[in-house]
Amino acid sequence: MLTVLRLVAAPGVVIMFLYFDRPWADWFALLLFVGAALTDWIDGYLARAWKQETKLGAMLDPIADKAMVVIAFLVIVALNSDRRYGMDPWILLPATLIVFREVFVSGLREFLGDTAGTLKVTKLAKWKTTVQMVAIAVLFSTGVFEHLYIERTIGMDRDIVANILEGGDDPLHIRLIRDAYWWTWWLGVGLLWLAMALTVITGIDYFRKAAPHLKDDA
Repeated sequence: MLTVLRLVAAPGVVIMFLYFDRPWADWFALLLFVGAALTDWIDGYLARAWKQETKLGAMLDPIADKAMVVIAFLVIVALNSDRRYGMDPWILLPATLIVFREVFVSGLREFLGDTAGTLKVTKLAKWKTTVQMVAIAVLFSTGVFEHLYIERTIGMDRDIVANILEGGDDPLHIRLIRDAYWWTWWLGVGLLWLAMALTVITGIDYFRKAAPHLKDDA
């Protein structure tokens, strides 16, 4: 049940931005994502503690994880892009590589079929998923602070706002919001690039393990 709730929560992140104004949408998306991510740990713990692991749960669990990550990345890339300035490469590049790896490994598992057990989830892959989840949560919190700051500079030219974000003589509460924005943004980006590195490493490891099964018979 927890896995199914997590699977349903994945598109719910998008719905938050369709039906709520910012920064409420950012808050709701953050809380929904964090809550769903926590159920990933809780349902795994309960399944082992109560010895209630099922084939359905084993099948849905990685799907729910991938759906959460991919959909969250779609939202974050959209939030960090605009018509004038384009997409943010600091976000777009690692998000692209992470999504590519997830699709690639899923394709490997589908092709291997009965021998897919060769690609069992490793501890490093679990760390990769954890870092991804934390990075996404931090980047959602960045959206909260960014929008709170923009609300207090409403009507100002974007270049002026960008200049103020880099520094300026703002009141204390505005400076705190600005600093929170930059700290969470750089922390989120740093974690995202770390997740990308772990993603690439685990993807290469899975491909290496699958390689013997991909060779044609002589």
